[in-house]
Amino acid sequence: MARLMEEVEEKKKLIATIRNKPWRMKRRLLNLKEAQGFVDKFEGALGKGKGRKWFAYKVMMKKKWIKFQRDFENFRTACIPWERKIKEVESHFGSSVASYFIFLRWMYGMNLVLFGFTFGLVVIPEVLMGLPYGSIPRKTVPRAEQATAQDYSVLMDFQGYCKYSVLFYGFYNNQRTIGLLKFRLPLSYLMVGIGTFGYSLMVVIRTMAKNADVGGGDGDEGEFTFAWKMFTSWDYLIGNSETADNKYASITTSFKESIVDEQENQKDENIHLRRFLRVMANFLITCSLGGSGYLIYFVVKRSQEFANRTDLSWYEKNELELIMSLLGLVCPPLFETIAEMEDYHPRIALKWQLGRIFALFLGNLYTFLFALFDEVNTKLEEEDSIKNASLWAMKEYYANYTFMINDTDSTPPPMNPADIIRGPCWETAVGIEFVKLTVSDIQVSYLTILIGDFARAVIVRFLNYCWCWDLEAGFPSYGEFDISGNVLGLVFNQGMIWMGAFYAPGLVGINVLRLLSSMYYQCWAVMATNVPHERVFKASKSNNFYMGLLLLILFLSLLPVVYTIMTLPPSFDCGPFSGKAKMFDVIMETIDLDLPAFLGTIFSYAANPGLIIPAVLLMVLAIYYLNSVSEAYQNANMELKKKMQMARDEEKNRRNNTDSTNQVMKDLEDLLPNRSFMPPAPPSKPEKMPELEAKPTKTKPGSAGRGVNLQRDVTLASPNPNARGPVSRPPGPRGAGPAPGAGPGPGRGRGRGPPPR
Repeated sequence: MARLMEEVEEKKKLIATIRNKPWRMKRRLLNLKEAQGFVDKFEGALGKGKGRKWFAYKVMMKKKWIKFQRDFENFRTACIPWERKIKEVESHFGSSVASYFIFLRWMYGMNLVLFGFTFGLVVIPEVLMGLPYGSIPRKTVPRAEQATAQDYSVLMDFQGYCKYSVLFYGFYNNQRTIGLLKFRLPLSYLMVGIGTFGYSLMVVIRTMAKNADVGGGDGDEGEFTFAWKMFTSWDYLIGNSETADNKYASITTSFKESIVDEQENQKDENIHLRRFLRVMANFLITCSLGGSGYLIYFVVKRSQEFANRTDLSWYEKNELELIMSLLGLVCPPLFETIAEMEDYHPRIALKWQLGRIFALFLGNLYTFLFALFDEVNTKLEEEDSIKNASLWAMKEYYANYTFMINDTDSTPPPMNPADIIRGPCWETAVGIEFVKLTVSDIQVSYLTILIGDFARAVIVRFLNYCWCWDLEAGFPSYGEFDISGNVLGLVFNQGMIWMGAFYAPGLVGINVLRLLSSMYYQCWAVMATNVPHERVFKASKSNNFYMGLLLLILFLSLLPVVYTIMTLPPSFDCGPFSGKAKMFDVIMETIDLDLPAFLGTIFSYAANPGLIIPAVLLMVLAIYYLNSVSEAYQNANMELKKKMQMARDEEKNRRNNTDSTNQVMKDLEDLLPNRSFMPPAPPSKPEKMPELEAKPTKTKPGSAGRGVNLQRDVTLASPNPNARGPVSRPPGPRGAGPAPGAGPGPGRGRGRGPPPR
């Protein structure tokens, strides 16, 4: 039984290590089948007596559990959305293009969670438990707009029935509780608006930390890069011809990436000319950024003048959205053309390009916001007069009804909600602007791909045979995938979603549909119409640069929303916060009415600036301390890497120089005179030649026991084997010299034995 158990363990060990055996595939498969059959046959027979069946049952269940874990892991891998599409793109275009689609997939997942929060805690409770459409003025289209409320042009401008729907802020009622469940909708609306930023911040920081642990950065990946890629890149388990083609393309692209990295590291340049060109490029780009910001501010001011006119053309109605979309379309290629003067490494050039386009989008967005808040302040000034006019119209209606009926005791019917004078509802107006900007950005992006990439590829493909020059090699050629423009488009769009979701809850759903369609549309476009970049380069091991841009836009998107909640008064006749002085008064009302008194006292103390300021200072000090510790750890890691590299270099040099070291020692000994023909030393003082001790050498762990004497091989000061020992007798008569023609005879030469006695 013990022997059988040993054989079973040996077979299991063979199954686990079959891949490491230097055998042919046929022999591997044969030994694997034999070992698996032996284990299946005899493993259950190792039990004894009554426990034999129980042991066999446990072995069977263990096998089933291992199989279940393997199948579940395969199922989980198969459930990762668009993994196959992304791998296909990576194999043909490199890891840099694939990193964009990985980033797009990650953003889709985050927005899906935000969509669940918004629709589950705001939209669905209002639809199921709130008042129906037409019951109150904020949920009713005014009578003057009902005739055109369903026109296509009106709906495309998000007016009419779209404006008075759950898509926008103004539709939601200000009742403190709604429905049988007493759901607190205003509190939920505010908490979801704040929680959107909190969840996004947590997810972005957690992803950055995870990427830092996994990737680390763009450091050295080790030595012998080309040897590893040459001999270990292929996957011998591939059985599909299409997969093999993708793998072949992936290996080829990997070699191109490494070659470009080596060329950039060894490049020599004129540093003074390069600095001048880089300063010139930054000056031109700064001028472009300033001009685009002024153009947007001018267009926003012009659109405010158009607000009082009714005879507007289609271009005048959509001028702002078109200008912002065209700036986002024209400026990135212009920046890329100017950046050719700098001649950076492709990866560094991509980061500069991303930063410049980010500055362009951010400047345009904040210029748009400043101009928009000027319009909001104008509407807030008009609210008082409109509110007074609305109250006067209500009183006049009730007075006229009483006069016509001539009965002061009768209760007049409520006024039709469609006839009540409405306020400007600036929150809905801001939400409409964000939705229009998002939709116009989607339209411009898709049309750009369809016309700029697909139509261009069709022309190059089918007119190349009958054209005067080679369209594929020359102008216009096939387009390359614009990584920087697409990444910044995603980040800019997400910033608009974060800012606009508070004023338009339906904007999150629109963004989810946009990201879902973009994945399929852009994957098709990049595989069908684009070609790999001429300068193929490797993406960073992590997407932390993208995440850093996203974290910055998240912080900058939070500022306008916090300003709105803490400073601006809400509209008096629309939205869940109407009737309050400030939006955050909902929280104070909940603390006063729903929580115990001592909790209200605790919150009031916690809101004291005397506690908030020290807490903020403590957080800053903690961040500084953790940052210092992190830098110390990074320095320690760098030192350890240097020491490991030095140890590897020393061991490599020792192995390579062993033969040359021994040869040098032999040459030095050959230069010594042949002392076999010299008379013996006088016996004045017996001397002993001091033996030079060899310097201790470092032994690499794991080198012991391999038949290598490091002490003998390394040292140059090894003891002389022909050194004379101590003289213990008087000298005798000198013997006769060698006969004529005879050889030197045995003497004290190297390798000829000790001196004669």
